[in-house]
Amino acid sequence: MIRTLVTCLALCVSAAAFAESQGAVTDWAAKPARAWAEPSHMMLLDVTHAGKRIVAVGEHGVIVISDDDGKTWRQSQQVPVSATLSAVTFADAQHGWAVGQWGVILATSDGGQTWQRQRMDISVDQPLFSVRFTNAQDGIAVGLWSLMLATHDAGKTWTRVTVAKPPGGGKADRNLYHIFADRQGVLYITSEQGTVLKSTDGGANWTYMATGGKGSLWSGVAMPDGRIVVGGLLGSLYQSSNGGATWVPLKSGAKSSITDIVAAGDGLIGVGLDGLVLKQRADGSSFEVTQRPDRATLTAAVIDAGGKPVLFSQNGVLQDMIAKQ
Repeated sequence: MIRTLVTCLALCVSAAAFAESQGAVTDWAAKPARAWAEPSHMMLLDVTHAGKRIVAVGEHGVIVISDDDGKTWRQSQQVPVSATLSAVTFADAQHGWAVGQWGVILATSDGGQTWQRQRMDISVDQPLFSVRFTNAQDGIAVGLWSLMLATHDAGKTWTRVTVAKPPGGGKADRNLYHIFADRQGVLYITSEQGTVLKSTDGGANWTYMATGGKGSLWSGVAMPDGRIVVGGLLGSLYQSSNGGATWVPLKSGAKSSITDIVAAGDGLIGVGLDGLVLKQRADGSSFEVTQRPDRATLTAAVIDAGGKPVLFSQNGVLQDMIAKQ
């Protein structure tokens, strides 16, 4: 995932509303997720593939699964928390991890059917926004105020990583929104103030890269052709063709903030606030920008087996208006 402003707001609003009816925040957040009548209509903040399966996560510990490319959904049978989940990743078809509010980390070894809690810190609500595993053993989770955790034993233990201070001084306290990797295993994290962090040694050390922008970058993707594309506040998009050494702004024409970017064949698809859907068909081509009539707050997207996007929002799974184009 959100990995985004939507995630930040969702974590706060969801917690406050639910806690009002359930008691103290820490009490309900640590309780198992309840079964919902229509789980795919809950707020969903991130999505990924687990082999041929699609798995999405969201508010109140909701995790939903689809085995038919998003046509039908069912809720995971066992989720040990009700904390809002902001991101999910899988190392293979069976082994996955989800992260979220209260620094929670969940793991599954059966493709998302059931989940176990690996970490939760109710002493401070420092949420995790994103998680990435480079293989079945090595993973990194990132979040608020430069929170970074690493594991080398599939999540049995998580160790806090001290992030270096940014150039020019100041504290290492920038929010880390979305972690992703290119085909060579180089890691990137989108952050605040137009900054991207990069690691070439599996996350042991990080360098700061300035895109030239000033706003928060909430998502990013490594394209099949080697480009790195990041985006965020007010439709900002930046591209690098040399591993982040230099960046150029992309003029998509979008004005709404971008919450997720995914590779779609040789091009990309981005989604965002106000029903924003943008599509770039190939390297260097112009963008096709559309806006859903419902102005839905789009949070994430995934490409199905047929190459078409499945969209997710504050109101759950959405019918995609550009799927047939």
